[in-house]
Amino acid sequence: MNYKVSLLMSQFVTHNVKHFIVSKPEGFSVVPGQGVELAIDRPGLSSEGRPFTPTGLADDRVLEFTIKGYADHPGVTRALHQLEPGAELLMSEPFGTISYQGPGVFIAGGAGITPFLAILRSLARAGDLGGQTLIFSNKTPRDVICEKELRHLLAERCILTCTGTDAPGYAHRRVDRAFLEEKIQDFKQQKFYVCGPPPFIEAVNGALSQLGARTESLVFER
Repeated sequence: MNYKVSLLMSQFVTHNVKHFIVSKPEGFSVVPGQGVELAIDRPGLSSEGRPFTPTGLADDRVLEFTIKGYADHPGVTRALHQLEPGAELLMSEPFGTISYQGPGVFIAGGAGITPFLAILRSLARAGDLGGQTLIFSNKTPRDVICEKELRHLLAERCILTCTGTDAPGYAHRRVDRAFLEEKIQDFKQQKFYVCGPPPFIEAVNGALSQLGARTESLVFER
């Protein structure tokens, strides 16, 4: 790990997702969409690094992370959720292949929204949200991370789906080939940004390819 940082504060944003505000090392920079590895600087945990994506703006004076915790699953994320301000963390240099490469459709499953939060916030600041669409799949409405912000930023181009609950304002659908074909008109002239659990990425990329998206137009963590 390259840096030691401090947890400044944390707060819940959904029933199982927290924002973490962390000190930012001098000279540290990250491209929106990139991730870092974080570990808790305590015996038995300092070697247990996990990848997380900074979700704030690149020029913020602190780092923000948006991290889902699993109360019934012992591990790093549950330990992170139990930390108090002042806790020390170890952090790597940035890495990853997700970065903004032009207007397109952002397709996220669950916590896969995190790299897109950084990108969409950066585009909003620059006034470049006009050509962007978000398709965001979750199990239930209470699982949707930063829903109010995303709806505000993208209005009707924020398409939310819930696979486990039929609720007003959400499509009760899976993000499959039929859904993508219904919601997207152009598969050849724009980028597709895909992030989520590995089976989600594989299924979405496969459907996009079948619908005519070019391999070089698919942006995901390889």
